[in-house]
Amino acid sequence: MRHLTPGQHEAFWRDGYVLVENALSTPELDALRATFAAWVAESCHHRQPWGEILDGRPRFDLEPGHSAERPALRRVNSPTEISPAYEAVMATSRIPAMVADLIGPDVKFHHSKINSKLPGSATQVKWHQDFPFTPHSNDDLVTALIFVDEVTPENGPLEVLPGSHRGPLYDLWHDGRFTGAVARDDEAGMLARSRQCVGPAGAVCFMHTRLLHGSAPNLSAQPRTLFICVYSAEDAVPLSPNPLPSRHEGRIVHGTRSGRVRCVTNELRLPQLPTTASFFGQQAASYDG
Repeated sequence: MRHLTPGQHEAFWRDGYVLVENALSTPELDALRATFAAWVAESCHHRQPWGEILDGRPRFDLEPGHSAERPALRRVNSPTEISPAYEAVMATSRIPAMVADLIGPDVKFHHSKINSKLPGSATQVKWHQDFPFTPHSNDDLVTALIFVDEVTPENGPLEVLPGSHRGPLYDLWHDGRFTGAVARDDEAGMLARSRQCVGPAGAVCFMHTRLLHGSAPNLSAQPRTLFICVYSAEDAVPLSPNPLPSRHEGRIVHGTRSGRVRCVTNELRLPQLPTTASFFGQQAASYDG
């Protein structure tokens, strides 16, 4: 049984991404929203990032300027480890089967996170490709960006460069530093040709690991929260440590485990693992100097 239409499959491989509405059931979406709202409420009692993931970094990341009056929880690392609702969407919702339609039949989980831009958030994501952060033996990797909130042109939507997944891998190292972003001269041209990915809560945007993308700050009074799961073909083997290690890494979410590895030719410099709670700090500190 296929979960994506032929047109959606074609759009993904042509453009490097595809938006699918009604990807989650109402109970699944409600559970994600309620859990995240509880974490936002908890953030009001913290002034610094808190919690801990497997590598010792904080699980919950706060934007500069966060306060109890204006909470700015911008990242939850590996939420599947601490929330049954998020684990269920990652592993047993329709999402893994849709990914299998693209790169399957055998699919495994790599990592997850929540990126949130609460109203007035200054956080932006500079342009990059995901593959240089998570290089594998082949590039059959898909990022599923699940819309926990409605995504509009005003609240900091994902912006993509269609077709760029078929182009070169861009270097994210500049002047000896891993910036996590393309060179500024390249970014200007990408913005001029970009498309926004907007849609209702419960939709999902599937994005190829090589697709160039970024996002602007939230200029609206509405939140923009994404639950992001990264999946790979079962025969894609990581070439560097997971930037968001999880006890669920490598879990087969569709199909079976073959124990085989498939290799394709790519050449890139290995990434530098983040030392801060999220790559937002990595981009800001290393790129802006």
